[in-house]
Amino acid sequence: QVQVVESGGGLVQAGGSLRLSCAASGSIFSINYMGWYRQAPGKERDLVARFTSDGRTMYADSVKGRFTISRDNAKNTAYLQMNSLKPEDTAVYYCLARTVSSSYWGQGTQVTVSS
Repeated sequence: QVQVVESGGGLVQAGGSLRLSCAASGSIFSINYMGWYRQAPGKERDLVARFTSDGRTMYADSVKGRFTISRDNAKNTAYLQMNSLKPEDTAVYYCLARTVSSSYWGQGTQVTVSS
């Protein structure tokens, strides 16, 4: 019922920036949650940033002050602006959209930070 597609990943040097996009389609009116997660090899998938129910934002301590989650409702797209990237940010980044009945994960986009 809902499809989400991430894009914008790539290779970047430490200190650089990337902006990830999460485009939602389908029954987007039913989405009541969106957030960004990441998973490094051999690690569990962890929350990076999310919207709260009142439209505010929440961040993992490891990215607070460096990452910003935002959205463009007209484009049905959420973004993750990642600044001051560190090698430990290297992971596959996933977008999650939730409805009352289901969770929808994107395919993931690889972010690799060198140095």
